[in-house]
Amino acid sequence: MRILFLSDNFPPEVNAPANRTFEHCKEWVKEGIEVTVVTCVPNFPKGKVFDGYRNKLVQKETIEGITVIRVWSYITANEGFLKRILDYVSYATMAFWVSLFIRTDLIVATSPQFFTAIAGSMAAFFKRKKWVMEVRDIWPESIVAVGAMKKNSAIRFFEWVETRLYRSAHKIVVVTDAFKSNLIGKGVNPEKIFVFKNGANLDQFTPGTKDASLVQKLGLQGKFVIAYIGTHGLAHGLDFILNCLSELEEELKEVFFLFMGDGAEKRNLVNSANQKMLSNVAFIDSVPKQEVLGYLRLMDVALVNLKKSDTFLTVIPSKIFEAAAVEKPILLGLEGETKLLIEQYNAGLCFGPENRESFVAAVKSIYKDADAYLRYKQGCRKLADDFDRKKIAKQMLDVLLD
Repeated sequence: MRILFLSDNFPPEVNAPANRTFEHCKEWVKEGIEVTVVTCVPNFPKGKVFDGYRNKLVQKETIEGITVIRVWSYITANEGFLKRILDYVSYATMAFWVSLFIRTDLIVATSPQFFTAIAGSMAAFFKRKKWVMEVRDIWPESIVAVGAMKKNSAIRFFEWVETRLYRSAHKIVVVTDAFKSNLIGKGVNPEKIFVFKNGANLDQFTPGTKDASLVQKLGLQGKFVIAYIGTHGLAHGLDFILNCLSELEEELKEVFFLFMGDGAEKRNLVNSANQKMLSNVAFIDSVPKQEVLGYLRLMDVALVNLKKSDTFLTVIPSKIFEAAAVEKPILLGLEGETKLLIEQYNAGLCFGPENRESFVAAVKSIYKDADAYLRYKQGCRKLADDFDRKKIAKQMLDVLLD
């Protein structure tokens, strides 16, 4: 069996889509599947080509048994809507053309932006093969939710394209139960929709002590570290978090907020923190994949936050699974399916999205209540065990092969 997988993110990039695609494909190779991934030259999120790579027309490598074909694309930082659209379209165009020359039995194309899915559907049409659409974000609905675009003729056109993609796909894989309900509400046949949530590689993400050299390097001696690790974008509402920190600065001197990553809003966030003269916060850039574990272990609590929007009631940020795997309680600013999951496993504490009073109270509680903190760690362990990426990958493969 040969599977062709289209994804514009792939290791050595370390974001959620890159990790999910890699972990699944790696497990499929172990099951005897011949997997080819068509992706970009690694550049996310700074829009700079990683060391050791060049943005050539086509280049090929093998990673853990996966044949990886990297195609040229217009490269830009993860900021500026029009530039990102050009990035997406250029990759999709190249991925489509290259796919025509790759022998395969099945095509899988992953969102969030569905230009990749368009490439997958077109390649499937011309190659007379079935294709599977993996939906990791309800696009273009999420564009409107973060305020990047208002509901207009362009959005309505994208919605028309979205509907056509759902209809043409042989099967649809979604990452939350709420996504499945959303698609059914749009008239998609429920029998073709399968839910495979995100998870964590429990071989890679393991509990451990804080790296003393990192603690010293970042000046975190004696600090209770609440860390946000991930993209700093419009959707993540980190400006709200910064606006609350001055209230905590005096009362909770040992609590320190660490923001690690890059994104469209990072510059604005850093400027805001400097203007507020906050002493309980630091920003650091994203790090290579092999160094992420050290920073996950460095924190005492994992902060997961999104803007207040009905659209985000349906998402489950993948970072909760990695935090759970290293047994770091989760401070969650999100309602809906993710909140139900955290409460079901007692893996952390939730606060109302963009609710200052709720956030401040949650920070105080998770810092001061040592007994509850230990219970949250136990809940994280149970959550991680139930969302082992290996198990999920094998279950998804069974559906693809059926």
